[in-house]
Amino acid sequence: MPDPAIELIDIDKSFGAVRANKKINLTVARGTIHGIIGENGAGKSTLMSILYGFYQADSGEIRVGGKTVEIADPNAAIAAGIGMVHQHFMLVENFTVVENVMLGAEQSPLLASGIARVRAELKRLEEDHSLDVDPDAVVEELPVGRQQRVEILKALYRGADILILDEPTGVLTPAEADHLFAVLKQLRDQGKTIILITHKLREIMAITDAVSVMRQGEMVATKTTAETAVGELAELMVGRRVLLTVDKDDAAPKDVKLKVDGLTVRDRRGVVMVDNVSFSVRAGEIVGIAGVAGNGQSELLEALAGIRKAEAGRIEMLGRTIDPTVEADPAAIRGIGCAHVPEDRHNTGLVLAFEENENTILGYQRDPGFQKGWLLDLDAMRRDAAKKIAAYDIRPPDCRLKTASFSGGNQQKIVLAREMERDPDLLLIGQPTRGVDVGAIEFIHRRIIEMRDAGKAILLVSVELDEIRALSDRVLVMFSGRIVGERSPDADEGELGLLMAGVEQQEAAE
Repeated sequence: MPDPAIELIDIDKSFGAVRANKKINLTVARGTIHGIIGENGAGKSTLMSILYGFYQADSGEIRVGGKTVEIADPNAAIAAGIGMVHQHFMLVENFTVVENVMLGAEQSPLLASGIARVRAELKRLEEDHSLDVDPDAVVEELPVGRQQRVEILKALYRGADILILDEPTGVLTPAEADHLFAVLKQLRDQGKTIILITHKLREIMAITDAVSVMRQGEMVATKTTAETAVGELAELMVGRRVLLTVDKDDAAPKDVKLKVDGLTVRDRRGVVMVDNVSFSVRAGEIVGIAGVAGNGQSELLEALAGIRKAEAGRIEMLGRTIDPTVEADPAAIRGIGCAHVPEDRHNTGLVLAFEENENTILGYQRDPGFQKGWLLDLDAMRRDAAKKIAAYDIRPPDCRLKTASFSGGNQQKIVLAREMERDPDLLLIGQPTRGVDVGAIEFIHRRIIEMRDAGKAILLVSVELDEIRALSDRVLVMFSGRIVGERSPDADEGELGLLMAGVEQQEAAE
């Protein structure tokens, strides 16, 4: 057994009345990839934030390389050889790669010499670890996968021997995730220690050497990955058996609730992201849109939800004809019975500084049920929030808590509860289970199927091909802004993958 890189001993942490970590003990062997899994709110991110110095434990001990250390802040963590790649990247978007890597580690007031030194070290790190990134590229112009490489390079530049990654594949395409796994395995083989926080059990099985399971703030098990299975890990996470497949009857589609003709949408740069797209969605069916992120799915959803103005096209929605080329009006779209779960919960779905109960009515705050004269009825808002918290198992169950204090998965459930509990006739839903644990995924999938069976029309966008195939009754594939094919969800995964890559079946055969 390799020597421990990290030992956490009796770590305890509370936030007010909420005890996030309860006497946690964890040993991570040097030169291994160690997974940490658990439901949303299980305490995983809190534990890693203590290790990285964002929080301080109320009690307990941290040992790095066998020596007890005090980690009062991230600088102390970096000095101890610990780096962290966050789920939401900590990059200055209008800085270059070099500028981001050296930020906070300039070592000299003479920036020109510092940039030259960073550039040389970046080249070495990129070659050693297969992390090729243009050092002069502006971060906001890089695809998400390369932005993540910049975060890893930042940590390695600062001398990290222990690397913590929080939900690293949540924003990656399958190809980008495969490349990340190859990089992580290479880092492990070079002696680095990787701690991987993820909800995706298949990733745990594919890449980790050992896995620890947390539930309700406690460490309930540590397993050698080769000696466990997905079903056992899911049961340990949730405390009960979990249905890992979607159980649904055949759809019984009825009248058309959404018809899109010739929709064309440009982004802020003037690039066509949705190119003459036409399709329909009927009551009682789920139409899934498969595709690698960045191929127009986001812009399509935003145009349909009234958030983004289109250049051309026609939309018939719930018996109304909508001209998407006029000024966007999301309130009008909501008013006719269409709900929208946005792909990006932070930028579009929530106001993180608001309390949970305020986000629960966001966009619906003018409904009479939430009004008391000229003011909002706070008691009605909180009663409504309490019902949704109970129905969607949002943790902690405190509607007065700032939304920023919830884990990413629980933030997602706040958005889902707000939109799905409106009982819309048409639901536009983007990445419904991004960052959500296996137990919550089971609940969300079941709720989506229940809405379909109740006669709702559902348009589903997800980068998770397994999710698209499991939930959809019809699958549309988008590539480069166009619908390049329609398939049954039972279609061969390889065929769907080729369509997602822009390769027609006939081309692939040749």
